[in-house]
Amino acid sequence: MHSFRTPDGVTLGVEHFGDASDPLVLLAGGTTMLSWPDALCGALALGGRHVVRYDLRDSGTSTTVDPEAPAYSLRDLAADAAALARGLDDRPAHLAGIGVGGMVAQVAALDHPTAFSALTLAGTRPVAPGPVDDDLPDHDAAAMGPLFALPMPDWSDRGAVAEFAAASAEVLGDDPAAARAVAERVFDRTPGTDPAVRVANHLGVVFSRLDCAPRWRERLPEIAVPTLVVHGRRDPFFPLGNGEALAREIPGARLLVLDRAATAIPGSAADEVAAAMLAL
Repeated sequence: MHSFRTPDGVTLGVEHFGDASDPLVLLAGGTTMLSWPDALCGALALGGRHVVRYDLRDSGTSTTVDPEAPAYSLRDLAADAAALARGLDDRPAHLAGIGVGGMVAQVAALDHPTAFSALTLAGTRPVAPGPVDDDLPDHDAAAMGPLFALPMPDWSDRGAVAEFAAASAEVLGDDPAAARAVAERVFDRTPGTDPAVRVANHLGVVFSRLDCAPRWRERLPEIAVPTLVVHGRRDPFFPLGNGEALAREIPGARLLVLDRAATAIPGSAADEVAAAMLAL
């Protein structure tokens, strides 16, 4: 693991795969870098890319200040992505975001178009947290009820946190064993023992507290770089209609639907997703 310091003094936790002389693929965490499977990072590197996955602010090994009251906006996170891309390579980068990282990636591509050469948006939607647009499917109530009914774990207990992640994954349709293993790694990478920081790392709740105004959905037709939208057909959190809207509204975007996936990119789909990303 390494770190990168932006011109604004923000430290971002990063991990590199492949040859640094190869074209850069930058993977924005959703919220930690471990949202991106190791297998996918490896497949992209084998395809001749310099892959860098990173933690958003207030997660992983990136700068943590106060996840319960963040003093930055979605646009600051987009600026982080652009600074990282420009700091790591003189050439524009392929930017990919998953979940809330996909929202960061959309705004980054719009606000910093010269920093990026391609865009991948995985398991995300074209609006910020909060009330969804009338034409977009909201969280599936049949899954959200059981999900939010799960009792919160003792955030200082590694095993309890891992079991909570596994139970959440089962409700969402993801692989519980994979979620448990990732949660253990997230727990081990979390700096300190502050409960708010641990919750931010595992649930990404800090994102819902960000200033995400103004809206960006209406600007999506401005995106002029090749774009891939990846979405799980079984995703109950951001149902497939959200990915379909992104693919419709971004000129020339390709939609890749993973029939057996929900919210996470399963390791079994890593080669398929990597091939689609490498084709951009």
